[in-house]
Amino acid sequence: MPDLLTLTLVMGAGAVLGMGFYGGLWWTVRRGFVSPRPALWFAGSLILRMSLTLYGLYLIGGTAWPRWLAAVVGFALARLVVQRATAGEARHAA
Repeated sequence: MPDLLTLTLVMGAGAVLGMGFYGGLWWTVRRGFVSPRPALWFAGSLILRMSLTLYGLYLIGGTAWPRWLAAVVGFALARLVVQRATAGEARHAA
């Protein structure tokens, strides 16, 4: 079993991955709607974001399920952070 410090660092790394993933999604939506080729933006962004996220989770998760769980919890918490950070802009855009 990994110790508490390792799990905390892994959770932080998962949060960084999540912020990159969801921040990249937010950026893609903003750019994609004004682009003449939105399908290219959305497809390219999806492939890039998923590839980086899965590779990052694979690296930090290793073979221990507690590390995977901590990384996924950090990833999920990052969604809430990005959602709150971008909520004001969503209201202004409507």
